[in-house]
Amino acid sequence: MPDTAIHINHDLCKECGLCVYSCARDVLAGEPGELPRVVALERCTGCRMCFYRCPDFAIEVEVQHK
Repeated sequence: MPDTAIHINHDLCKECGLCVYSCARDVLAGEPGELPRVVALERCTGCRMCFYRCPDFAIEVEVQHK
């Protein structure tokens, strides 16, 4: 798996939860009305689905392939 880093801009995030629900690997956690948080970065494949689903451009995913 690639090395990944997920950055959530809390100033841009509207706490909708779309990023959490879009992650098939349960890397993010949180409910609508809460700021999302990274809980299992080791499971991240770098697919960037959370990035693509975020309507507020509040998530950045950095992927470094080994």
